[in-house]
Amino acid sequence: MESPQAIKQRFEIIGNDASLNRAIEKSIRVAPTDISVLITGESGVGKESLPKIIHSLSHRKHSKYIAVNCGAIPEGTIDSELFGHEKGAFTGANQARDGYFKEADGGTIFLDEVGELPLTTQVRLLRVLETGEFLKVGSSKVQKSNVRIVAATNVNMLEAIKKNKFREDLYYRLNTVEIYLSPLRERRSDIHLLFRKFASDFALKYKMPTIRLTDSAIKALESCNWPGNIRQLKNITEQISVLETEREVDEATLKHYLPKNSSNLPSVISEEKNNKGDFSNEREILYKVLFDMKNDLNDLKKLTMELMESGNDESFKEENMNLIKKVYGETASEKEFAEESHQEQLEILQLPSQKTRADNNLDSRIEDSYDYAEDIEEEETLSLQDKEVELIKKSLERHQGKRKPAADELGISERTLYRKIKQYDL
Repeated sequence: MESPQAIKQRFEIIGNDASLNRAIEKSIRVAPTDISVLITGESGVGKESLPKIIHSLSHRKHSKYIAVNCGAIPEGTIDSELFGHEKGAFTGANQARDGYFKEADGGTIFLDEVGELPLTTQVRLLRVLETGEFLKVGSSKVQKSNVRIVAATNVNMLEAIKKNKFREDLYYRLNTVEIYLSPLRERRSDIHLLFRKFASDFALKYKMPTIRLTDSAIKALESCNWPGNIRQLKNITEQISVLETEREVDEATLKHYLPKNSSNLPSVISEEKNNKGDFSNEREILYKVLFDMKNDLNDLKKLTMELMESGNDESFKEENMNLIKKVYGETASEKEFAEESHQEQLEILQLPSQKTRADNNLDSRIEDSYDYAEDIEEEETLSLQDKEVELIKKSLERHQGKRKPAADELGISERTLYRKIKQYDL
C-alpha cells in the first residue's frame, strides 16, 4: 500500500494539512474494494483528484476510467449519455449508441456534480447501483454493467433531500463511504505552498522568472477567504505571473488581485443567513416596512393619549423623552418640543369650552368661508357623469371622432371609451 506522501507526489497534490492527509488516507483504504464513494466539499477544492487515486489503486485500474460532469449535460440528453439509446429513440437519434455505463464496463465512472442529476435519471442510477442493470433509451432489453461509481458534489445533500431535489435512497447508496475535502480557508498553511507550485508551473509555461511574494504579501494571501478555493488561487497566480513586470510582489500589489469582498469569516455564515431569510425578496421587505410603520403609528397613538391625560407635565416629558424623540426626530430638544409640538397638540385637543374669544372669532370666520364654498357648489350643479360626458365629447371632437387618439388623451383604453360612447349614446 502506497503512503499518502507517495500518492501526493504521484498525483501532484500540494499540501500538508491534516484534513487533506486524512482524505487521501481514506481514498487509499477504500480503493481495493468495490463500494461506492461520495466525495463532498465546496466547488474548487480539487474533488476530481480523489476518484483518480481510487481508480489507480483498485483492481479496475487496467479498465476504463470515465469522468462525467452531470451539471454540464442538458436534462433531455443525460439519460442517453449515461445509458445509451436505440436508433429512432428520439429526434436526431440516427443510429444506436452505447452510453458511459456500457463503455466503462469493468472500470470506474466518476459522476461529478451528482446533485444536479434530474429525478428521473436518479431512479435509473439507483437501479444500476442495486442490480447493475439498465435500459437504453427507447429499448426494452435489459443490459448489465459492472462498474464502480465514485460521485462528488458541492451541494448540501441533506438539504436537497428535504427539498425533494435528491432521492434519499440514492443518497445512502452513493454514500457508503463519504470523503470530505476541506475548503482552502480551513487549510491556510497550504495556501502559500499552492501559490509557489502554481507560480513555478506558469513560469515554466510562459518562459519567465518565477513570481515571489514578500512576507507581508504572504500574510495577506493567507488571510484571504478564497471563496473559489484552489481554482480561484490558481487563476490569480496566473494573472500575477503574466501581468506583473516585477518578479517580487509586495502586499500593496497583491491586494489589487485579491477578491474585494474577502473576509476571515467563513462563508457558512452567509449560507445560514440565506436559509433563515434576510429579507431577500420584495415581499418580505414590504412586510418589514409595513410592520415598522405599524409600530411607529402605535407609538404615536400612545404619545397622543398620554398627552391628553397628563397635559403639559414636566415629569411626563422626562419619562417619555425617548418616545418623543422617536416620533418628532432626534434633533428636537426638550425646549422645542415644549414650545412647539406639545403646544400645537394641546391646542388641537382642547375642548370647545376652553377656547378663547379670539378662537371663537376665528371659528366663525372659518364657518363663513365654508358657507361661501357651499354657495359656490350649489351654483355648479353638474354631476360627475355630466363632466365625464362633456370630456369625452370634447376629446372626440378634437380628434374628428377617432377613438384611439381620444382614448389615449383621456388615459383610458379604446375598449373602455367604446363602452362609454354606447352607455351615454354619444
